[in-house]
Amino acid sequence: MKYTQRKDRLLSLIREGGKLDWMSQVKLTALLSFPSMMAQMVHIMMQYIDASMVGSLGAEASASIGLVSTSIWLFGSLCAAASVGFYVQVAHKIGANDFAGAREVLRQSFMSCLLFALILSGIGVGISGSLPHWLGGGDDICHDATLYFMFFSMCLPFAMLNSLCAGMLRCSGNMHIPSILNICLCLLDVFFNWLLIFPTRTYHLPFTIYDLPFVGGQWSITIPGAGLGVVGAVLGTAIAYAICSLLMCYFTVVRSKELSLKQDSDTFIPQLATLRESFRIAAPIAVEHAIICGAQIVSTIIVAPLGTVAIAANSFGITVEALCYMPGYGIGDAATTLVGQSLGAGRRFLARSFGRITLGMGMTLMTLMAVVMYCYSPALLSIMTPDVAVQELTVTVLRIEAFAEPMFAASIVCYGIFVGARDTLIPCTMNLTSIWMVRITLAYLLASTMGLQGVWIAMAIELCFRGIIFLIRFRGDGWLKKVHSS
Repeated sequence: MKYTQRKDRLLSLIREGGKLDWMSQVKLTALLSFPSMMAQMVHIMMQYIDASMVGSLGAEASASIGLVSTSIWLFGSLCAAASVGFYVQVAHKIGANDFAGAREVLRQSFMSCLLFALILSGIGVGISGSLPHWLGGGDDICHDATLYFMFFSMCLPFAMLNSLCAGMLRCSGNMHIPSILNICLCLLDVFFNWLLIFPTRTYHLPFTIYDLPFVGGQWSITIPGAGLGVVGAVLGTAIAYAICSLLMCYFTVVRSKELSLKQDSDTFIPQLATLRESFRIAAPIAVEHAIICGAQIVSTIIVAPLGTVAIAANSFGITVEALCYMPGYGIGDAATTLVGQSLGAGRRFLARSFGRITLGMGMTLMTLMAVVMYCYSPALLSIMTPDVAVQELTVTVLRIEAFAEPMFAASIVCYGIFVGARDTLIPCTMNLTSIWMVRITLAYLLASTMGLQGVWIAMAIELCFRGIIFLIRFRGDGWLKKVHSS
């Protein structure tokens, strides 16, 4: 309760033109960032547990998921981009104290986003049989990869609903409900995976308990399981998304003080002005995500000929690296809200101040997490997979990547700042140029002689370059040009 009261009081000062000194800005940034970072942390732990569950089935199971993971990011990021176009509008309207207008945008977003997600879902199901072969996968992993991608595509409407409603709540200043529900999403995912991946098994505890059922002098417990392997992993995720997205929608349209649709009535049919503004914000992000994920897919094609061990190590490396960028994305979410509401209230100087604070926090925390990853990645990998060759290769590439994390933080948080300012076209172009001109070119050149290490060296160089150009843009005024200072 105290957290909510302090956060709401400080956010109201933005909208009402009140004075926010530097320490108050830092407190507000921390209040908005912390729940999102905790949700990110639990999400990452869920990824570790998922990877460990699948990894226990062998390198081929891990490689089958790793093969289509970049394509999954493509479809998921397109859903996220579509939702950004609407919830950034909501942030600006709330900053201007136009709560009725915010609810109007919310209503219109549902039909637009869900229709888009259904189209993507149909495309995904349609190409699922051919995609693993297009990516260069071997016959030993293509079958499971096909099923994994097909079932993921089917759950895209729920993923879209979750992204849209979580973004709406965050931009209204409510960070804790999306964080709590995303934590629940992760826990449910692990629980359902536990039931669906493995067959029914019996555990014998190393002690006896009288008057309770036991076998051979030991107390035993039987855990039911479907034994679906890789397919069980994606089905567990789909069920978790279905449950949590509906809860996220409930808290948005019924319980939210600012956004509850019970307060008034209006049309759910998208209006041209709302769609036009949404397209202006979201289109560059969607194109950027599509081209970035296209680059990641090309990276997968570069890695695929290196063998099953390299594919599995690449997949595990991407999973473990999430430990580092967890704080960056949490603070980036807060930056979007703070900058969006500040500019909606016409407070340009305050928006820049919040930008500096979030940028400093993000770079500091991601640097600390890079040190943790460098030191403890061997221990993490020993838990995630029993394959020693995969462990050693993954640790090598992660230690290469650790040196790029501070600049990666700069690009993540700056991007959140620019999205809050509705400045998406130029940052998207910067991302695309950096990834395609630097990362892909270097990865192609280095993979043939250095293997997977060469691909990750290319990635580290590109992330440093990208962070530098984002910092240069932040120092200028280009991202603030459309806003008049108060």
